[in-house]
Order: sequence, then C-alpha cells, then structure tokens
Amino acid sequence: MNRRQSTLIRLALVIACGLLPCLAAAQAQPQKLRIALIGFSTAELREPYEQKFVEELRERGYVEGKNLELVRRYADGQPARVRQIASELAGLKLDAVVTTCTPTTAVIHKSAEATPLVMAGVSDPVGAGLIASYARPGGNVTGMATQFEDIVGKMLELLLEAVPNASPVAVLFNARNRIHQRFLKELASAAKPLQANLVPVPIGLEGDVDAAIDAAVRKGARSVLALPDDTVVGHLRREIVRAADKRRLPSFFGYREAVDDGALMSYGENRGRTYQRVAYYVDKLARGTRPEELPVEQPTRFELTVNKKTADALKLKVPQSILLRADHIVE
Repeated sequence: MNRRQSTLIRLALVIACGLLPCLAAAQAQPQKLRIALIGFSTAELREPYEQKFVEELRERGYVEGKNLELVRRYADGQPARVRQIASELAGLKLDAVVTTCTPTTAVIHKSAEATPLVMAGVSDPVGAGLIASYARPGGNVTGMATQFEDIVGKMLELLLEAVPNASPVAVLFNARNRIHQRFLKELASAAKPLQANLVPVPIGLEGDVDAAIDAAVRKGARSVLALPDDTVVGHLRREIVRAADKRRLPSFFGYREAVDDGALMSYGENRGRTYQRVAYYVDKLARGTRPEELPVEQPTRFELTVNKKTADALKLKVPQSILLRADHIVE
C-alpha cells in the first residue's frame, strides 16, 4: 500500500466516523411521528400553548404535514366525551399521547397501556397512581407535573397585597377534584397569619357560575380566588372572569390566560413553556428512550401577571411593589 492509498483510507475512516452519529440519530428518529393531543376543554382555549408545542417540535425537526401528524381531540367540557376519546385512541397506532389534567390522563391511561403518555401539567401523578415516583416513573407515563400545592398560599398573599380590602375571599374550587381539598387546607393555614377570611365556593360544570359568586357575595366576599383546575376552573375561566367583573370583584387565577381574558392577576407556571418542555419528552421518546427512563419534572419558575386595564376599571391602585415584581403587565 503506497502513501497515497494510506492517506485516502485514513480520510475515509475519519469521514465515516464523523457520519456515524448523524446516521444513528437519523435511524433513531422515525420517518413520521403520530402524536395525539388530548384536552378536556375546547380547542380555542387550548390553542395558545399547544401552538408552543408545535413550534418547539418544529425546532426539533418535526413539521406538521411532513413528518408529523397531530391527532387533536377535545372533550369540550364533557366528561363522557373523554371516555369516547379514549376508545377512539385505543384503535389508533400512536407514538405518544399528550394529556392534561389528572382525571383525563387517568381515563386515557386505562385504555392506552402500551402507548407512551406525556403529561402536560398533571396534579399529584404519584397519588393518582399514574407513576411510581417522579425520579423513576415506571410504566408508560412521564412528562410534566404541576406544583400548585406549593404556591396557593403565595397566591393568596399576592392577592391581599395587591388588594388590601380583598378579604373575605371567595375561593372557587372543584368539589370533585381531590387535590382541591388539599389546596383549601393550605389556604386556610396561609390565611391565619394574613388575618384573611375565606369563603369556599364549590363550582361544577353543571352549576351556575353567577349563582355561585352571588352566594359568596351574600357571605361578604370582596374578591375571587379561583383554584387552578383544568376540568372546571380552566374550562369556565371566562365565565368566572365575567361574573367577577360584573360584580366588581377583583379575581385571581393560577393561569396567565385568565388575565388576558380580564382577570386582575395570576400567579403560576407559564403553560406555553410547559408545552415546550413536553415537546422535549416527545422527541426523546421518538428517538428510542422509554417513558420509565424519563423522570417527571415540575416547573421551577412561576410568573406574576397583572391586568392594569382591569385594575383601572375597578378603580384599584395596584401597589408599586406588585408592579415591580410582575413578569407581565397587561395594559
């Protein structure tokens, strides 16, 4: 073998070694990804943060209409529809299912035991029996869990700081959401040192939001704190905002979207960022990682949003201390 042949062989080996990681990645990434997006509420209410999911997948090389097919299903606030969706999905060949809220995820989980499920903000997945632990989820479920139980006291504190005469506070909760019972206990503990009175107000999909808030007003409520919940509070958020505004009650939510709808304030995770992280999970699954190998994450950053326009309409002067800490101000 002469020197030229030896050089060419070495060059070929270098090129081949450089191409191996690319070839491995190409083999790990499926030619076409089929993902189901499941939501309890409506497509309109979910569109802003689901769009973040689609954009993040595009950044990772998955383009809808090319190598990505999204199967979108929405229950439109009807629990029975969730069971129908679960049956539909059981007959489809899917690479993963993206779900939100604990009840919906639990129903889908029962009928899709072989399909990876990626949570997009589920409360207490361990207590719900969806995963074994956050670090080692086991089974076919992974993704993002919420952390609202740790911040509901802070939500009350911020509301009282922004609106000094907010007490008594009407606390809207979903009576069928077992996590809300824990939220109420956390709020009761937080209310004592703040010398705040709470008026728990159960609401449901079949109930009358106006009647519920009127009942709270009769008990002296001067503000509304809606506990984070995808099935009831999330689905009815616009009705809650309208009912509170009509009675000139400042309202506080766990989701920024409610502030865009006219609520006074919110404090909680950025759901758009949560869905971007969900895209990371989907990408890892598509490249061959098993769900049980992906630890479940929780948000580490929470954002404060204030609607200045709503404050002006309610003739409220939001303290500068709140405005300086706000991540977003809606003018």
